Amino acid sequence: MNTTLLLAQLLNGLQYGFLLFLMAAGLTLVFGIMSFVNLAHGSLYMMGAYAGAVASNLAGSFALALFAAATVALLLGLALEWAAVSRLYRRDHLDHVLATFGLVMFFNELVRIVWGPQPYFVQVPELLSGTVSLLGFDYPSYRFAIIAAGLAVAVLCWALIQKTRIGMLIRAGAQNPQMVGALGVNIRLLNAMLFAVGAMLAGLAGAMAGPILSVQSGMGDGVLITTLVVIVIGGIGSVSGALYASLIVGLVDTLGRAYLPVLLLQVAERTVADAAGPALASMSVYLLMAVVLAVRPQGLFPAKRGAR
Repeated sequence: MNTTLLLAQLLNGLQYGFLLFLMAAGLTLVFGIMSFVNLAHGSLYMMGAYAGAVASNLAGSFALALFAAATVALLLGLALEWAAVSRLYRRDHLDHVLATFGLVMFFNELVRIVWGPQPYFVQVPELLSGTVSLLGFDYPSYRFAIIAAGLAVAVLCWALIQKTRIGMLIRAGAQNPQMVGALGVNIRLLNAMLFAVGAMLAGLAGAMAGPILSVQSGMGDGVLITTLVVIVIGGIGSVSGALYASLIVGLVDTLGRAYLPVLLLQVAERTVADAAGPALASMSVYLLMAVVLAVRPQGLFPAKRGAR
């Protein structure tokens, strides 16, 4: 086995995993505390990617692009929560799915009208356009920056939830929102804040993905499905579970795509391996989710009372 290739794929898996965590952290809180099924979370990722791409191409500053993406997604999340989401809290999950699926279609068509159907490209920031040498292996600096940003967000999420009064209310709300409301906490404000913060993280993930992926209409649909897989594996409502599951899914997906076709060559003809390998790699995370649901329906790292 090529050690350099293995190291590259491991780092790629970590980078992909941390991007998924930025998506999953907010979404799992919305599920766990608000019991709201938000299929439009991927659209917030897409809108953040477009906001970051436009700001980067106009101002030439990637830091400004990240700020613009986070701000636009935050404000958009607040607007959606006030205009639509807050009116659906007491409705059943089917209504949540139908309403947010409508929002997905709306935003996909909106970006086609504004930016057209063609992909929108973003340059890697010049400061991070080089490589980092690790054990004699050169890895793109920008991908390392994504890993570092994901770690920073994970630490900030832990500090927010474990060390602040807001975090205490979040933990309590995840266990018994009715009791928290009865104690005088403004549940509606807490819900709006959680929804907006989740939207901001999704927008930030979209902006960071822009330089390594094409920014285009519908780009959030696929990543939303994978994010749902992450929170099912990790445990709905658990931020730490979202982190661990994101890294697991990122590594399984990346290593599967790299090595499954090669492994199949050992037992099948090349034409069969070339056709079946990528298909099995695409299925690997869903097979993993099915196994987890069969063995631990609550997820591998479910939220526990008094802790995350």
